[in-house]
Order: sequence, then C-alpha cells, then structure tokens
Amino acid sequence: MTTPNESGDQPIEAQATEEEQLSPEEQAAKEQQEQQQQNEIIFAWYKHAEQVLKEQFSDYEVEGQVGQHPVFGPLFAYTVRQNDNSYSCGFFLNELVHTFQNKENPGLWMSSFFVDLIRSSDNRPLPAAPQSEEEAKELLDNYIVPHCAQSVRSEFPEEQIYVDLEMHPEAGPVLEVGFPSIKEGNNTFALPLQFLMTLHLLNRDPADPLVQALYKIHEEHQQQTEST
Repeated sequence: MTTPNESGDQPIEAQATEEEQLSPEEQAAKEQQEQQQQNEIIFAWYKHAEQVLKEQFSDYEVEGQVGQHPVFGPLFAYTVRQNDNSYSCGFFLNELVHTFQNKENPGLWMSSFFVDLIRSSDNRPLPAAPQSEEEAKELLDNYIVPHCAQSVRSEFPEEQIYVDLEMHPEAGPVLEVGFPSIKEGNNTFALPLQFLMTLHLLNRDPADPLVQALYKIHEEHQQQTEST
C-alpha cells in the first residue's frame, strides 16, 4: 500500500522510483529547477517585506539585500535612508514568514526595529563582521555575552538569574539563562552563540529573545502556581 505525498499528486513509492530512473543530467536539471523555484519564493518574500517597509517609512528611501547564512538560512537586510542618515537592520526569512502569518500588524513589528535605531543615533549601518576566529571570540566574550547577561538580570531585578555557557551536542556552544528559584517544570532557555552573534550583525539586540523567553517561563510558572 502506498502513501500519498503532501500534495496528493503522486504516491511516495512511485515518486521515488521515478527519481531513481532519472539520468544524471535530468537529475541535475530537476535540482536546478527546484533551486530556481526556491529562489523565486525567497525573492518574493524579500520584495514583500521591502514594500511593507516603504509603506511604513514613506519619507525615507528603502533598499535592501539578500544573504544566506550557512546555518540559519536566507537573511534580508534593509536600509532606510533620509538625507545623510541611514539605518540598517536584518531579519531571518523564517521569522518574517512566521511574523507575517501570525501577527496582526507585521509592518509595525518590522518598523519598530528601525524606529529604535533612528532614535538612538545619526547613522546605524550593519556592524562589521569579525574577520577571524579570534575577533569572533573577542566580540562574544567582551560584548555579546556580557550584554546579554546584564540585560536579562536588569529585566528581572527581583529575581536571581542563572546565566552560563554550555555545550549542546548539536548546536555547539550556547548561552543558557534561567530561574534557579523555579524548581518544577522548565526553568531555563538557551540559544547558540552563533545565533546571538548573527542577531548582533543584523543590528538586532541579541538579548531580546533571551528576555522574551524568560518572561514566558516566568508567566507559565505563575500560572502553574496559581492553579495549584
């Protein structure tokens, strides 16, 4: 008995047999076509997000570029410019898709990052990427990790916050934060250092997702406590 694929067009067994019968040239052409289709989808999302920003910043010039992270996939970086001042910020494709599909006003969410940049400085280009492992380590040790630790602790001044570096078997080095006071249920959250650095290079605050995760843990614990 065969099982239909997600589209319901062709049984999986028949589809696999067809792929096995393809010549190397046909297989290469098929993969090239699939890659082209994927690129078209990525570009469509890029243009859609760009248009949203143009509507949010009608008095600014808006331009952008598409990048590819080896781990986190497609990235979009946009710059809004007015006179001699420019402000740049980047996004992961997967977070844009999730935001546009789940938030009532994704344009407001996107524009909020640029509003913060505009308020903070005359010019905010994307940070320069480290050019060596030594520079990357220095950036993590001297800025990103201390900044994240200070941010999560200042966000919960009445709580003891656990902050430490751990080694995940799949994600590699991660920064883990949590509430030691919570003894039951989930009390920690971790993100790869590579992800935190990527956020920084996109002109995003690497502490934001850690703070948001701690708020979620804290809220879930309060709800659990109130229900018992």
